[in-house]
Amino acid sequence: MQSVSKHQKPITIVSPNSFLAWIGKFLLILLGLLALYVLAKNLIAKPSLFAQNVLDGLKLGFVYALIALGYTMVYGIVKLINFAHGDVFMVGAFVSYFAIENLGLHVWPMVVFPNITPMLGSILGTISVILLAMVICVLLAITIERVAYKPLRDAPRIAALITAIGVSFFLEYFGLLQFVFSARFISYKRPFEEVTWYINDGIHAIEKGVATPPGSITFSNIFVIIIVATVLAQIFLQYLVRKTKIGIAMRATSFDKPTARLMGINVDQVISFTFGIGAAFAALGGVLFAIAYPSIRTLMGVYPGLKAFVAAVLGGIGSIPGAFVGALIMGQAESLTASYISTPMRDAIAFSILIIVLLIRPTGIFGEPEKEKA
Repeated sequence: MQSVSKHQKPITIVSPNSFLAWIGKFLLILLGLLALYVLAKNLIAKPSLFAQNVLDGLKLGFVYALIALGYTMVYGIVKLINFAHGDVFMVGAFVSYFAIENLGLHVWPMVVFPNITPMLGSILGTISVILLAMVICVLLAITIERVAYKPLRDAPRIAALITAIGVSFFLEYFGLLQFVFSARFISYKRPFEEVTWYINDGIHAIEKGVATPPGSITFSNIFVIIIVATVLAQIFLQYLVRKTKIGIAMRATSFDKPTARLMGINVDQVISFTFGIGAAFAALGGVLFAIAYPSIRTLMGVYPGLKAFVAAVLGGIGSIPGAFVGALIMGQAESLTASYISTPMRDAIAFSILIIVLLIRPTGIFGEPEKEKA
């Protein structure tokens, strides 16, 4: 069994039957009943508005899922909350902005192949923009890991955590400089044209300048792209972790690093690879977020990063399906709160969920208590 040094203080864990845990359960039940009352009332009064809010919550939740996957993967391997992850998300959005505005990367298929169809050209151009953002963010994340985190691998966790916060502040305030990203809001030019449909007595395209009928539910090709991209990323990650050699190496490194080294696994490369994969998903999320909400700024990654962290904790940090489910719950909570209570309250509800989860189930929905290794 692992020995405990006489200089180390034992860690006190809140018992599931403690007074604080019961308070958390009571608050959760109260919050749940309140939410059910509000939702039932509005669902009966305006079902189309409720459905629209659910769709908006799904769009936000799927973006949060891409960020939460990076949090949960890095924590699963090195037990580090990488608070700079939200800023990598921001860098991905800005890389795509410069790729569109300065390089015109989204139109290169039409320039190189004049006879290509507009739809295929838009698809190839958008994929090129996303790939460039992914490559830059992967390089950034690997650099951060090698420079800031690797020297602290054997240090106490609090040292790496403080370093992660420091890296986050550096990326944010370096980006605020006028010659980098600046502090202003920047209008984002989408790499393709938005197409919107509405559901009433069927699915109909919305023509420009024509109002949608009352009681309709609207959605766009951006909503479809976000869902498809996130689901494909989730499937790819599950396949990578479960079916490939690098995935086996990642799971072995997560379980026991010294033993993984003895088995011939290059633990440092596995950790760098994990940071890179997480950054690629964050970059994808940043581009999709900027396309869905076409205004970007340097501090745009702060709140999405924190909410994705809450989603990862809610689902069970270290669990890939848990991050996905937790993100969808967070998206719904934020969208429904903004619609039925007030917009400022959506952040309060998000972080209240974190407090309640930590009180009643610190391991999250899919998480399991950490077992002591023999």
